[in-house]
Amino acid sequence: MKFIISIVLTLLLSMALGLFMGWWSIAVAAFIVAAAIPQKPGLAYLSGFLGLFLLWGGLAWWIDVKNQGLLSHKIALLLPLNGSSWLLILITALVGAMVAGFAALTGCYLRLRKQ
Repeated sequence: MKFIISIVLTLLLSMALGLFMGWWSIAVAAFIVAAAIPQKPGLAYLSGFLGLFLLWGGLAWWIDVKNQGLLSHKIALLLPLNGSSWLLILITALVGAMVAGFAALTGCYLRLRKQ
């Protein structure tokens, strides 16, 4: 149950902080959630990873749908992605997820160190 709560809290806090701060606020959100909710390090990483993967993947997909994939297709042509919008969305979600996962892992280890 703590795992699912961590995912949802990471997602919601990242979304809220992202409205007022830069993209890096996802790391702050994942760190705070992982430091506040005691979990094993692997589960802390996975909860941060999944929370941001769902958030950034969903937001990138929403933006892609809203502009009929025009922007993502043009960006995917600039990168070596052969114009694949879906691959660009996946990479976007993975980058955010890895940042949040490592921040959550850091928060978990900080909590373990204090005990």
